[in-house]
Amino acid sequence: MNKLQPEEKVAIFEGRNIRRVWDGEKERWFFSVVDIVGVLTEQENFQKSRKYWNKLSERLKTEGSQVVTNCHRLKMVAEDGKLRETDVADTETVFRLIQSVPSSKAEPIKLWLAKVGHERILDISDPERSVNRGREYWQKMGRGEKWIQQRMMGQETRNKLTDYWATHDVKKNEEFAILTNLIHEEWTGLTVKKHKEYKSLKTQNLRDHMSEAELIFTALAELSTREIAETVEATGFGENKEPAIKGGRIAKNARIELEEKTGKSVVTSMNFLGQKKNVDLDSGSSPE
Repeated sequence: MNKLQPEEKVAIFEGRNIRRVWDGEKERWFFSVVDIVGVLTEQENFQKSRKYWNKLSERLKTEGSQVVTNCHRLKMVAEDGKLRETDVADTETVFRLIQSVPSSKAEPIKLWLAKVGHERILDISDPERSVNRGREYWQKMGRGEKWIQQRMMGQETRNKLTDYWATHDVKKNEEFAILTNLIHEEWTGLTVKKHKEYKSLKTQNLRDHMSEAELIFTALAELSTREIAETVEATGFGENKEPAIKGGRIAKNARIELEEKTGKSVVTSMNFLGQKKNVDLDSGSSPE
């Protein structure tokens, strides 16, 4: 699989996260098989979903099915926040997989998959659609306009940083994640995993549950990182570590100064888990 998006995306089906990644060369989505199986079996425990898929894949291999053969291995962010290899499948293969699992969710998820694929095609021809859909997603999640503006600004800052990495020999997925974690830990004092635990998050997108201040300082850290990297023309994973640490440190120093002035912590345990509106989010995707 080549030319994958720098970061995987998360789509929502009936409130459940389904990890996915876009293959730009093949122009198709690849979905986490375990996440799909979890939805089909209505099982929220990841390990139980994984065990179900392991047994199912053995049976399908014995039967001579091509479903398992057509699955690929790809690193995705796991529950613990680390990148781990997992089975992924394109839409066509997922449709075949669905036929092998007795489930009341079979037809709903087929319709959902078709809709997700169609939306991606429209996004390619009109990129503004994805921006508007991101805004709509956050509105449905109950976010205020001020928060949404800050989230979108932070996303643009993030995109410029990952664009720099992608064009300066930083490998996507694993190295992107390590550098991101360096920046985050430097300015917050917490790894991404620990920050999610502090906010009582599991598979949710951390940035979707940041306060306005956390979003601003994250953007400052990533903006500083990019500008430092551009100044020294950092190339490759090793050379980009130092700008990541220095960029995070700039935001850290600003955070400490603000906290001294206000007496309040910028890094907070606050999340928005209890504020999601009762709306249809089945086709929504959480921008990174």
